[in-house]
Amino acid sequence: MPVLAKVAPFVFVLSWSTGWVVAGFAARFADPLWFLFLRFSLAAAVIALIALAMGAPWPKSRREIGHAMMSGVLLHAIYLAGVWWAVRNGVPAGVSGIMAGLQPVMTALLAPALLGERITPRQGAGIALGFLGIVLVLMPKLIGVDPAAFRAIAVPLAVNFGGMIAVTLGTFYQKRFVSGGDMRTTTAWQYIAAALAMLPLLALFGTPEAAWNQTLALTMAWSVLALSVGGIFLFLYLIRRGEVSRAAAYIYLVPAVSALMAYVAFGETLTPVQLIGMAVTAFGVWLATRQR
Repeated sequence: MPVLAKVAPFVFVLSWSTGWVVAGFAARFADPLWFLFLRFSLAAAVIALIALAMGAPWPKSRREIGHAMMSGVLLHAIYLAGVWWAVRNGVPAGVSGIMAGLQPVMTALLAPALLGERITPRQGAGIALGFLGIVLVLMPKLIGVDPAAFRAIAVPLAVNFGGMIAVTLGTFYQKRFVSGGDMRTTTAWQYIAAALAMLPLLALFGTPEAAWNQTLALTMAWSVLALSVGGIFLFLYLIRRGEVSRAAAYIYLVPAVSALMAYVAFGETLTPVQLIGMAVTAFGVWLATRQR
């Protein structure tokens, strides 16, 4: 097995887990939809320059470009806009994390019908254990949430859930229609489409405001280079190498790793239940992703 194939899942989980920290910093200084528009535009420019410098082949047909752009709208624009807008408008981070843990479940349920992938009993057990671990990791945060707060944020919760559906469908779309071609150039088209899709969302639900300082500039740099470029390339690489359900299962590790990062960076506590949940999640991901 190539070295990249061995390390890609671990690097992906580590980089993707920083997204929660990034969202928190960005929300302090900028409108989330405006920040995402700038992030997608910069990511498109960076990847396009890389592709041009390396002489990567660009899609030639409108059909190829259209598929790349559609997957970009689903994977990036609708997904991140929904999640970031929901968190900004009152959805607790713990609840949003639970919804992120739903993606592998939805992927596993839909993979047989949409792609003909066979989910083995071992993979099914691993996916179920992974979700159980996510619930255990986030349980302390959920216990402290006032029930009345959930009723007050019904719309943001629905938007957050819509974002999870979008990224799940985008994963299938990517596997079905964008599995060939050069990843550099197709990803550039994806981010071009994501940036364009943010414009009407920004006009309806956001404002082009940002208080630029060193923190926000570093947050943007990390968002573009580590997440939008590095992280998404690794995720697309995982999709291309194997089944969609196996690639999506790695996302189960993200909330647990994010909790560890918050513990180190912000001093947030980790309870024994959360530590057990992390172990259960890790075992579930191992079951769902190990080669037959």
